Amino acid sequence: MLLSSALSLVLCDAAQAQASAKPDAIPVREHRPTVKLTLPKALALAMEHNRHLLLAGLAVADAEEKKNILRSDYYPHIRNESTALHVTALEGVVVPAGAFSQASTTGLIPPETLNLGQGAQDTFTSGTGLIQPITQLLKVHAGVKAACADIHIAKLEATDAEDSIALLVHKLYYEMLTKQLQLNAADESVKASTVEEEESTQAVEAGKSLDVARLENRAASLQQEQASITDQIAINDLMMQFDDVLGLPLGTKLQLDADSLGEEPVLPSDDEAVASLRKRNPKVLSAEQTVEKAKAAVSAAKDAYIPDLSGIARYSYQSGIPFLVHNFGTFGGVLSYDLFDGGAREAKLKQAKIQLHMAEVQLDQTQSDVSVQVYAAYDQIRKLQQLIQVASETLLVRQEQARVVQERLNENAALASEVARSQANLASAKASVLEAKLGLFLLQKQVLTILGERPN
Repeated sequence: MLLSSALSLVLCDAAQAQASAKPDAIPVREHRPTVKLTLPKALALAMEHNRHLLLAGLAVADAEEKKNILRSDYYPHIRNESTALHVTALEGVVVPAGAFSQASTTGLIPPETLNLGQGAQDTFTSGTGLIQPITQLLKVHAGVKAACADIHIAKLEATDAEDSIALLVHKLYYEMLTKQLQLNAADESVKASTVEEEESTQAVEAGKSLDVARLENRAASLQQEQASITDQIAINDLMMQFDDVLGLPLGTKLQLDADSLGEEPVLPSDDEAVASLRKRNPKVLSAEQTVEKAKAAVSAAKDAYIPDLSGIARYSYQSGIPFLVHNFGTFGGVLSYDLFDGGAREAKLKQAKIQLHMAEVQLDQTQSDVSVQVYAAYDQIRKLQQLIQVASETLLVRQEQARVVQERLNENAALASEVARSQANLASAKASVLEAKLGLFLLQKQVLTILGERPN
């Protein structure tokens, strides 16, 4: 609460300073919408409208449909095949006269040569058959297992993307607040330089100072104005990036609320954090699923040595085909096996085992990389805590200095430029303290992201 209150006061001063600045110092887009934004609202907008998260969600849906396609091979496939054909010529059966009998009592049987046709030139067949894989179900099971791993990977990547976008929202929010504080300090420095320039000009005119002192103060004033312009440009760039992350129209002006930063997150110790990575870090969990997928590939490669056995059943209708009734059924099984495939099965099995070993090595490397990130983050946290302590002490000194200079001015023992410069130094010290604290907040939330928790 103390941080939020102090930040609100400084941002209020920054807004007033910007309002009193030269209107034509920085080109500003006109007619841009303005959105008042708190940190929770920014997170909600990003979760709802960010296009990277939309793509991650679609990837999960795509993986689930691929699994459904593979699961369909568990069930029998029923298929109908119909054909209509015209035969240009038919081979008939010729029965010569008297082929069956040449007795005097009966005469010739048949009495003349007979030409018996076989079928018709126009034929039609239609059959509906069922094929049920049997031994192939082992391969299907391995494929479905791999597809399940792909679904888990897609979900973990979607969760990781959400956590990363949430961290990016915090980063941009903090950077914009920091830049506004720095802009306020730069504006205070511009005011101080302007007062110093006026005093040096008066001193030169009174013959109490050389003209080079006035030129030096003028150069310092211009440098401070340049710093102010640079900070304003940086704020505009950050605002454009923030608009894109939140899914807002580019150019939307954002008015941030400094009182919505929330409480400082509580972290476990660095050893506890590293110990929990295997159960919580999305990248580690995704690498584990890649290992499971590779194991399924090895199983499928071994199943390729098993002959393919399928049960079949078919009911058919025909017209125009000789020696067959119009309606008949067929039942049985089909067995197929590649006696020689040029060594493809053995090579595929070796490849699957290599890919499994690669996945296991990648899992170990991912755990190591994430552990290094955690230890490095905790080292930076400790350094930032020390920096905050030093910056806070500097702020106390600047506050005391500003008070003393103001009292001296009241007693006509100090120049107005000294007061202005002390106020500029005080604003800069406040910006440094708050920048360090916001940096600490961001780093702590980055650790939470590594541990699989979404920063809020």
